[in-house]
Amino acid sequence: MSKHISTEELYGVYLKANQKICTDTRKIEEGSVFFALKGGNYNANEFAQKAIDAGCSIAVVDEEKFVLDSKIVLVENVLSALQALANHHRKQFKFPFLAITGSNGKTTNKELINAVLSKKYKTLATVGNLNNHIGVPLTLLNINSQHEFAIIEMGANHQGEINELCQIAEPDFGLITNIGKAHMEGFGGIEGIKKGKSELYKYIKSKSGKVFINGDDSVLNELANNNDKVTYGCKKIYDVIGKDCSSSEMVSMKYTTRYGEKDWSKLPLINTQIVGSYNFINCLAATCIGNYFKVEDTLIKETLENYLPNMNRSQLIKTSRNTILLDAYNANPDSMTAAIENFANYNSEKKLLLLGDMFELGEYSKDEHQKILNLLEEKKLEQVVLVGDEFFKLDTKHFQKFKTTQECLSYLKNLHVSESTILIKGSRGMKMEVLQEVL
Repeated sequence: MSKHISTEELYGVYLKANQKICTDTRKIEEGSVFFALKGGNYNANEFAQKAIDAGCSIAVVDEEKFVLDSKIVLVENVLSALQALANHHRKQFKFPFLAITGSNGKTTNKELINAVLSKKYKTLATVGNLNNHIGVPLTLLNINSQHEFAIIEMGANHQGEINELCQIAEPDFGLITNIGKAHMEGFGGIEGIKKGKSELYKYIKSKSGKVFINGDDSVLNELANNNDKVTYGCKKIYDVIGKDCSSSEMVSMKYTTRYGEKDWSKLPLINTQIVGSYNFINCLAATCIGNYFKVEDTLIKETLENYLPNMNRSQLIKTSRNTILLDAYNANPDSMTAAIENFANYNSEKKLLLLGDMFELGEYSKDEHQKILNLLEEKKLEQVVLVGDEFFKLDTKHFQKFKTTQECLSYLKNLHVSESTILIKGSRGMKMEVLQEVL
């Protein structure tokens, strides 16, 4: 019977492998440690020998029958072993670990905060959206002795998940961007979301750490009532005070501190390249965190002005014929509402909205999609195309509807839209970004 390898022994192997981890035999690096994870449709234990043959130094499995080589080692559970290894590695570092979660804007906040902090520190931040029970450990295992700051994004779609991720990453600082109607199906409604997301506040409190909080958000204030807080918002009582000075589609702002200059006319204007008034508070969060960790004001301003959104998030794209606001990375009722309200205020003669279904709303889906329809009518937005099964089910005489993104693409090809400002928004699974190719 094969002996189980301990976390400490595995850690030695990982260090000897120059911290190279692999979970996919299609992306093997010579000498890396292969973790044979299981998913709904696959069992990577079956590929352990293939990983060794392809150049991995060791393969970690949790089924003894696949231990066919001296380089294949056995653990009780591969995922648990990966998480334990990540936690063991995290414990080797004493610099700040900041965890970010929330219903909207997690990745935007992470990217902005990373951009600001990297002006002063050698930072490590979650890549892309590796923010779940596998992504967080993989992120932590990328930390090395050169780093001075870690920014860990945490996603969740059910209660208990944020707490589990905190147990692995052990953050000493936390930021919840907001509490909204995302993943309502898994959380069991808005109260379940509050409970699930606030697990971060509870964990930070248990470590006597600090949370950064939007003081203007009453829900977050209530949930963080017992935490040691650093506040930001638009009132004079906060640690960092912001003023939204936007006059175009891009966010423009000024900021000061509780004890800083209070004459707004004497403060420099920061003109960002970030679309949408709803991103003002995200810029202010990054400013607050940068300020707390002693990043100079001139560097914060320079960073915010040079930051360019990507990955289909709040991007402004000028084509030969149209101006596109591409925000198709994800959507839930709150982010969809914010995008529509922001777009309704745009100073543009010809406006077109291309909106895709919002996913993971469960029993709340019909009502939430109907509310979006009501908002479109209330804002008197006329040129609207709705895409997806949920929107298609609704009764509307005013707007064009399609069941699939491909059907919508065919429609737009023949429409020859020009000289228009276009908002593209929808959940990731809708792949609404493909529509830009004909605009």
